[in-house]
Amino acid sequence: MLNPASLQDRAPLTVAILSVQHVHAAGYAAALAARDDVRLLVADPDGLGHDGPGEVVDSYAAAWDARPDAVIVCSTNVDHRDLVLEAARRGVAVLCEKPLATTPADAEAMVAACAEAGVVLMTAYPVHFSPAVAALREALTSGRIGEVVGITGVNNGKLPRGRDWFTDTSLAGGGALADHVVHVAEVLDAVLGEPATVHAVSNRLLHADRAGEGAETGGLVTLTYPSGLVATIDCSWSMPDDAPTWGGVSIQALGTAGQVRVEPFAERVEGFGQWHPYGPDLDALLLDAFLGAVRSGITVEPSGEVGLRTVRVVEAAQRSVAQRGPVPLSSRPCPDASTP
Repeated sequence: MLNPASLQDRAPLTVAILSVQHVHAAGYAAALAARDDVRLLVADPDGLGHDGPGEVVDSYAAAWDARPDAVIVCSTNVDHRDLVLEAARRGVAVLCEKPLATTPADAEAMVAACAEAGVVLMTAYPVHFSPAVAALREALTSGRIGEVVGITGVNNGKLPRGRDWFTDTSLAGGGALADHVVHVAEVLDAVLGEPATVHAVSNRLLHADRAGEGAETGGLVTLTYPSGLVATIDCSWSMPDDAPTWGGVSIQALGTAGQVRVEPFAERVEGFGQWHPYGPDLDALLLDAFLGAVRSGITVEPSGEVGLRTVRVVEAAQRSVAQRGPVPLSSRPCPDASTP
């Protein structure tokens, strides 16, 4: 394992993107290629044809042979576990796409392996770095809006195209619940910790002809915290195909002295079917934090631990749908989300 102190002044760092199955891989590659402190390697073992920047190799073995200082896991969700465990075995820092894993058991194994190896493990939650979300966290923790009595979160988007695995439950670990709950759950986790109970409903009212068998395309998740606070997460693949963007995230908190509502992607010029975002590049801020952690050897948020906790929320939501009622959040791995 490399000594993090030896990386403090090393330039460039070798960073390997492991697979381009996730749609964010292209954005990460572009952002990393623009930096002069990174040598970029892209592994495309599935032959998807990455035509962006970086030195492309056709296997994970070739990527490991390059002895990267850090990896970004952008494979199908079900493959996250094996890739992160291999990185831990080799002492290589990891930024892993969300959800961290398809089961709490896998996520626990990943977090434990990286902790034992002493390597950085972060979960790719770029929304964590939104100034609007930072303002929301401050409002909730400072008491500025009084006692918080309710929170509503929305994460709606398009049914993914070009990456059919997103709706294959065996590869993704679920449908819209697995894909869209976790971003809002991470924001709530940073302020409220873990919920006590989870109650979820789901449906296939939209795009059922295009979604994989058993993959929900819409859902509503209700989280109840030990204090009695209730938060909801509206998650769906409900945006029309001709919408100018993939979708959006919004969170509203209601307090006894006021309310606050944030939209992390609200900074945009739009109209006539066009959408032109501006403001901070959240992917770039995520990568800044990750590379800083790689050089220091000290994990920063969003960590693997928060990735694990949000996987637990998804697993509880899936159990709730199966049982048709509220369920307690499991604090231990549950290998089969369909059983209590």
